[in-house]
Amino acid sequence: MRVLITGATGLIGQEIVLLCHKKGIKVNFLTTSKSKITETENYQGFYWNPKAKTIDANCFRGVNAIVHLVGATVSKRWTSNYKKEIIASRKQTTELLIDSLKTQQHTIKQVISASAIGIYPDSLTNYYSEDYNDFNSSFLGEVVQQWERSVDEFEKLSIVVSKIRIGLVLSNKGGALQEMIKPIKLGLGAAFGNGKQWQSWIHIQDLANMFLYVFENNLKGVYNGVAPNPVTNQDLTKIIANKLGKPLFIPNIPKFFMKMILGDMYTLLFESQRVSSKKIENEGFYFEYHHLDPALEGLLE
Repeated sequence: MRVLITGATGLIGQEIVLLCHKKGIKVNFLTTSKSKITETENYQGFYWNPKAKTIDANCFRGVNAIVHLVGATVSKRWTSNYKKEIIASRKQTTELLIDSLKTQQHTIKQVISASAIGIYPDSLTNYYSEDYNDFNSSFLGEVVQQWERSVDEFEKLSIVVSKIRIGLVLSNKGGALQEMIKPIKLGLGAAFGNGKQWQSWIHIQDLANMFLYVFENNLKGVYNGVAPNPVTNQDLTKIIANKLGKPLFIPNIPKFFMKMILGDMYTLLFESQRVSSKKIENEGFYFEYHHLDPALEGLLE
């Protein structure tokens, strides 16, 4: 078996590549940097330039599925120009893949695309499953809706479409957790706002396993990429501080203060989405990390 991965060198992509190789699945990957192209039997790189609408079509050769992860980070100040880049990076790459496949003979049966739980509205009381469709009207909600709509176009090519709406990814190799650790290590950790907003998290290993599980079992549709037990921002901060042996004595950080610093991006810290993992569990998927405390154990050593 062989899969094509976009965003293979990112945080999630690297973990999926490792898991593919453990399972004997060969990987093709797309990169915008020719210097990153490698050519081994189980890990082959191919050049593309989504803005110029160019792609090495050899990337599709022998491929059974596409794992589509690429997209400009949302963890960067949202200027008006950068907002356009966030959306364009997701739509342009998806459209280029689809347009290229229309002109190619290929063996691709499935696309598993990253998505985000930011599609769900901000709420302290709702518990979101995949069939909830009254989506978030915020900028991030609009990004995810456009992203998912563009991915749905693969269905017109008789390709099974699967989408994984990813929550807060916990990893010791980068990402949000490492940024949260920094102030806590300095004794400056604090929850945001009232700290009651829900954080639906997932361990990086469980997330990689989920992508491969959806592929290996040919699961179609939307699945929430979150662990079974979300926590509040207050509890998340306390548990991290406890694991690091650091006190929490700084008052909670008010919303207006972070808005002054981050602009519109402040919503990433304050929006609340309590999200269900029941659908993927009902398909037989097993989480190695159900609860936050043991999930953090190895990541914070």
